[in-house]
Amino acid sequence: MNDLTPPLSGAILDELRGIVGSKGFVDDRAALEPQTRDWTGLYRGHAPCMVMPASTGEVAAVVRACARARVPVMPQGGNTGLVAAGIPQGEIILSLRRLNRVREIDPLDYTITVEAGCVLADVQKAATEADRFFPLSLGAEGSCQIGGNLSTNAGGISVLRYGNTRELVLGLEVVLPDGQVWNGLRRLRKDNTGYALKHLFVGAEGTLGVITAAVLRLFPRPRETATGFAALRDLDAAVELLAALRTGSGDAISSFELIPRLGLEIGLEYGTGVVDPLQGKHDWYALVEFSGTIADGRTRESLETALGGAIEAGVAVDATIGGSLEQNAKLWRIREAMVEFQYKAGATIKHDISVPVSKVPAFMRRANQAMEAAVPGSRPLAFGHVGDGNVHYNLLQPKGADRARFLAEADAVHKVVYDTCAALDGSFSAEHGIGSVKRAELRRYRPAVEVELMQRMKQALDPLGLMNPGKVL
Repeated sequence: MNDLTPPLSGAILDELRGIVGSKGFVDDRAALEPQTRDWTGLYRGHAPCMVMPASTGEVAAVVRACARARVPVMPQGGNTGLVAAGIPQGEIILSLRRLNRVREIDPLDYTITVEAGCVLADVQKAATEADRFFPLSLGAEGSCQIGGNLSTNAGGISVLRYGNTRELVLGLEVVLPDGQVWNGLRRLRKDNTGYALKHLFVGAEGTLGVITAAVLRLFPRPRETATGFAALRDLDAAVELLAALRTGSGDAISSFELIPRLGLEIGLEYGTGVVDPLQGKHDWYALVEFSGTIADGRTRESLETALGGAIEAGVAVDATIGGSLEQNAKLWRIREAMVEFQYKAGATIKHDISVPVSKVPAFMRRANQAMEAAVPGSRPLAFGHVGDGNVHYNLLQPKGADRARFLAEADAVHKVVYDTCAALDGSFSAEHGIGSVKRAELRRYRPAVEVELMQRMKQALDPLGLMNPGKVL
């Protein structure tokens, strides 16, 4: 059990079971096991039970009971995170999976009100059925839940145009650590009445309360998209091309993904449905998507013109544009396969960093140079949503190297990468959060006054320290 509490008594277990009913209570060790490890297999924990409330009232009752008994609680969504924020270390698991209703869609107001357990793909589908668009999109969208997306301020492939999850939320409903319910489900675009409380809980990783519902922004549904794949002159050309495309499209660019040759080769060797779309081999590529709300062919024309201009200017050396939805999907398959199959190319030490967009090339060069000195023969696999400055700087083990020996270098590699990032005014965690994995980095790379302010907020809202203890701080 967590140090905060002795093993749970039968009385509190019976009380929790009584609140959520037999369908909402699990204490069988075998049934709990999938919920106490992350999907990568790197992090494992333990929990005495899992409760699955079916309403906000039940969530509040569970939290009140746990507060009275001094029992720590760990809110859990789809458990798709990468920093162990949803892995229990003795806390009860409070799963939001049964809070999965779309409460309301207002197409005229361009809003959708959903419960925290709604799977992201279902939110997207509900918006589409209302002829609207919810832009949050990431690899785990078929299983991650919107409450988890909010609690981690998820990023994804469309941040360049639509922003992080924080920019997509108008209002929240939150169960506070003492069991009170804050109903902030407002649909207002303008509400200048004091502190913006919703922003306390977005990105807090369940440490300040339990998000149970949200009002989210919708957008006009794109009627046509155009996807291009361009070979870059060099690394510096990535940010040059991005700037040219933003200007040339009237900022209709929705995605800009940087892909190294190594990533393409991983997809070609280990993946399925991956083809090399261009002649010749190039060090760097950009996967680009434009979208438009009018189906008049201008979106594709705009992309053709912009890429053609980039080639004439020497920023790009070759490019292709998908001629159908199927061809667009094949171009995106390159990006997906690189992530999906990188483990087959060897052990990987992963990083999720961000720097100002203009400094991405400088970061890459400095980090690559430092890695060659620190781990000779290692293979940088750096890719990501460069349109928002986010780079997934992964390091593959040298060919033929011992896997365990390589992974033993992880802490030293992390420090080099994060020091390089900090020197360029960047962040050591762009979209994955802190969880329990990056707490030391938070203290090392953030000013002491920032950490102190976070501790004050935690103490003010959760004085007993029962909400997802051991995470973030």
